Amino acid sequence: MSDKRDYYEVLGVNKDATDKDLKKAFRSLARKYHPDKNSDPGADDKFKEIQEAFAVLSDSDKRAQYDRFGHSGPQMGGGFSGFDIRYEDLFGSGLDDLFSNLFGGGGRRSRPRQARGQSILVRKKIAFQMAFEGGSEEVSVDTFLSCDSCSGTGGATRDDVDICSTCRGSGQITQTRQVGPFVQQTSGICPSCQGRGKIIINPCKECKGEGRKKKKQTIRFNVPQGVDTGMRLRMRGKGHVPKQGGVAGDLEIELVLDNHPWFERDGAELLMSLPVGFPDLMLGKTVKISHLDGKPLVIKIPSNSLAGHTLNIPGRGLPDGRGRRGDVIVLLKLHIPNKPSRNLKSQLETLKTDLSITDEDLESAILDEAKDRRS
Repeated sequence: MSDKRDYYEVLGVNKDATDKDLKKAFRSLARKYHPDKNSDPGADDKFKEIQEAFAVLSDSDKRAQYDRFGHSGPQMGGGFSGFDIRYEDLFGSGLDDLFSNLFGGGGRRSRPRQARGQSILVRKKIAFQMAFEGGSEEVSVDTFLSCDSCSGTGGATRDDVDICSTCRGSGQITQTRQVGPFVQQTSGICPSCQGRGKIIINPCKECKGEGRKKKKQTIRFNVPQGVDTGMRLRMRGKGHVPKQGGVAGDLEIELVLDNHPWFERDGAELLMSLPVGFPDLMLGKTVKISHLDGKPLVIKIPSNSLAGHTLNIPGRGLPDGRGRRGDVIVLLKLHIPNKPSRNLKSQLETLKTDLSITDEDLESAILDEAKDRRS
């Protein structure tokens, strides 16, 4: 008696399941257990089991034999190694072609795949201000565009482009091979026309049969609020056009945020260091500096502040993408003049007596500082 699980149980369908039910169940399970997405130890065997069950139940003759004889049917023998199915094949419009090519059950002729041009990656430096308000920018790129003379066909005239005789215009050739009890059909790019489905008899003199020419074009794009270095914007169809027609690739723009004179960013928060004189730390002070939003940034330094302390100004940072703004965090740094004047030195000598800690009071001051730190 075979130790294989019931094929209907493998796919999770009833015995009266329709072809549509089988395809839906297979796609769902195949996407779940595909080795490219599931690294569990048993995923590969599970994926092959799903393929085997669908290969039998999707074929009306094999299904009839299985319903009558089970795994001991005349066409049920032999091992099953599984088909080479890419994870991407389990999505989109190509799924019907996958069912037809690998598992049979359809004489539908697949449409030729349109060639796709290469994508382009460029880097663009933008002003720090754009992280706050967004805006528009432009880049200049050298791109292969469709040849004006031949409209991208590559032929001197329309009559100079003929259908490929090897693939009959499909751009693909199909090969059939026996895998155990199953017949497997695989499709590949036609070597005669490189998948284009056509042959150039007399090439266009302007583009020499390529159907495209390199030109410089300036492309304007929008920069969203909150942008940061490393963000990429994708513009569909703005990349290279492939040879002899097809779908243009994409243009990817990687943004590099320019430095600000005093701000740095941490997400939606803005960080800055503020040099402060010793008297301002002791007595307090209010300063105003220009800001990204056009309104002065008011920084209130409380009396008895210490160098290294931070001040938090809420709601004056960058947009966070949820309708709010981050904060501005200000680090207080003690400012010491490089070349103090004689008058300043004289004043400091006078203050030294009042502000310095004597040797007798040093240990007591250290103990007080330790208590404040622990509390």
